[in-house]
Amino acid sequence: MLERLFKLREHNTNVRTEVVAGLTTFLTMAYIIFVNPSILGAAGMPKESVFVATCLIAALGTGIMALYANYPIALAPGMGLNAYFAFVVVLHMGFTWQTALGAVFISGCLFLIVTLFGLRELIIRGIPHSIRVAITVGIGLFLAIIALKSAGIVAKSDATFVTLGDLHTAPVALASIGFILIVVLDRLKVPGAILIGIVAVTLASFVFGGNEFHGIFSPPPSIEPTFLKLDIKGALAGGLLNVVLVFFLVELFDATGTLMGVAKRAGLLVPGKMERLNKALLADSVAIFAGSLLGTSSTTAYVESAAGVQAGGRTGLTALTVAILFLACLVISPLAGSVPAYATAPALLFVACLMLRELTELDWDETTEVIPAAVTALMMPFTYNIANGLAFGFITYAALKLFTGKARGVHWMVWIIAAVFLGKFIYLGGG
Repeated sequence: MLERLFKLREHNTNVRTEVVAGLTTFLTMAYIIFVNPSILGAAGMPKESVFVATCLIAALGTGIMALYANYPIALAPGMGLNAYFAFVVVLHMGFTWQTALGAVFISGCLFLIVTLFGLRELIIRGIPHSIRVAITVGIGLFLAIIALKSAGIVAKSDATFVTLGDLHTAPVALASIGFILIVVLDRLKVPGAILIGIVAVTLASFVFGGNEFHGIFSPPPSIEPTFLKLDIKGALAGGLLNVVLVFFLVELFDATGTLMGVAKRAGLLVPGKMERLNKALLADSVAIFAGSLLGTSSTTAYVESAAGVQAGGRTGLTALTVAILFLACLVISPLAGSVPAYATAPALLFVACLMLRELTELDWDETTEVIPAAVTALMMPFTYNIANGLAFGFITYAALKLFTGKARGVHWMVWIIAAVFLGKFIYLGGG
């Protein structure tokens, strides 16, 4: 049966290799079941229900990827977009989490439409490479400031906006140790380095941080508090155009880039197998709006899937293994609820640091490319808003190309996006 489903011999692999690869991928990304409820819980969402939604959409999306596309790629709620959902759309802009879920649903529908009609590749080609790089870097910087704040390493200051926090506290010490531990384990190629770091800090928090242990296993909590609680009407009427655009663009670049990057590493982007990539693109599109129905922020392909590919995963059996393991996690909700914010902060900071490596792809001698990229990345954390970073980046890019005589080389998509953002600033102001 497995041979018929996944064509193992055709891909020079076997059941044992695929299962081990799936376990490897799961260990590298299982941190999301702790981090996602923590982040979305800050926006007022019920953590227990978000935990269930996270496990279910990871299992569902990855299962579709396995059985429909036969790809060794796992899906789960994306890092960065969950932070944007909670800290910007809900806490900063003042929208309810139900309305924010509505915005995720709308962006997911747009994502599915552009995938079905083949527009996804056209849009990606139209956005400058430098802006694509800047989106990843900017989200990394945004994650970094959230992580440092959650750990207590940085604090607000009336004089300088931000300053060094109180270093004589348990959260700061434990988060710092956790960060070093994750980096060291990752450098030593220990599978599940991020998860080990989160678990180690959580265990230490019971001894040094005054945390309370509520057990490990229990029946899965109810998903009813978040299931189908999205407010689509509110999202359409609430002026969330720029929010939907941010969700859509980040989903577009992040998911597509990850899918193609991991598939290339697995040797799957070859003539005769490209139709599977189209199926994979459709699988992650379906997962986005399905996640909003369950009650979580945007779902995307995980770059950690590369760890499973490195371990030999070549087919959907790898992804199916990951999906089954996520379902098994449904019974450990008390453990997930015991994880403090400063235990997940090191994971956020580690992911943020890795995202900054994209800067090496920029052509630093071409200022009309690198300056808009820098503006995009810097404005995201400094305005605490990913949409503002995108807006200033696109406007800067269009203006520099126009006034330096390079307008002809700019794709028409850039002019449209820049005009939309500029019009928004002129008529609606910031925010």
